[in-house]
Amino acid sequence: MASAGLLYQLYERRLVRSLDRDGVPRHVGVILDGNRRWAKGLGAPVSHGHRRGADKISELLHWSEEAGVEVVTLWMLSTDNLQRDPAEVAELLGIIAAAVDKIADTGRHGLRVVGSLDLLPDDVAARLRDAEARTAGRRGLQVNVAIGYGGRDEITDAVRALLRERAAAGQTIEDVAAEIGVDDITAHLYTKGQPDPDLVIRTSGEQRLGGFLLWQSVHSEYYFCEVYWPDFRRVDFLRALRDYAQRERRHGR
Repeated sequence: MASAGLLYQLYERRLVRSLDRDGVPRHVGVILDGNRRWAKGLGAPVSHGHRRGADKISELLHWSEEAGVEVVTLWMLSTDNLQRDPAEVAELLGIIAAAVDKIADTGRHGLRVVGSLDLLPDDVAARLRDAEARTAGRRGLQVNVAIGYGGRDEITDAVRALLRERAAAGQTIEDVAAEIGVDDITAHLYTKGQPDPDLVIRTSGEQRLGGFLLWQSVHSEYYFCEVYWPDFRRVDFLRALRDYAQRERRHGR
């Protein structure tokens, strides 16, 4: 009788063969959910779940490269998460910063930090900016790390940046209000210059976005996976890609 491991490998290969390369999403957003519950289920400290979740990121990026995905956005820490126990937040920020350094140091990925870095401790924000700077101009898979991120905050920041830009150009509020359009706000989002996410994956069984890429995901396809993020496997990722490829995308039409 074939072992469970062999059956898993055969199933994985079958999924790979079934993928339509022309149907692979250009941009995949992932809500990395379930680290804390995964750890509690094992009777382990919450930090163990966060570390295991951070380790999983490298695997996801490798799978994405293999599939031909161009952009991956990882929601690693929300603005709401910052309200948790300060000791847990401090430890989590250290784990996240180390994970971001690891992404930058692969030499393969471009990196963009998206979120309200002014909400983070100065040393953490500086470390994240430095990691981003080290990948400037790098081609290959582009990775957005959403840290201290909230969808409403992003839209608010985009509008503020737009207003400041127009004010510096000598325009009045009335002038801006008369001509502002969707493209103007899009051009000031954290993800400006990138394609909107085609597919958004959320792990842990929760079926909500929680404010992730609110503006950009208006025409995205959603895939909700039951497993906690630390247990997310390549077959789970391939299933999400297969499901996406089988959908008829109408972009609101």
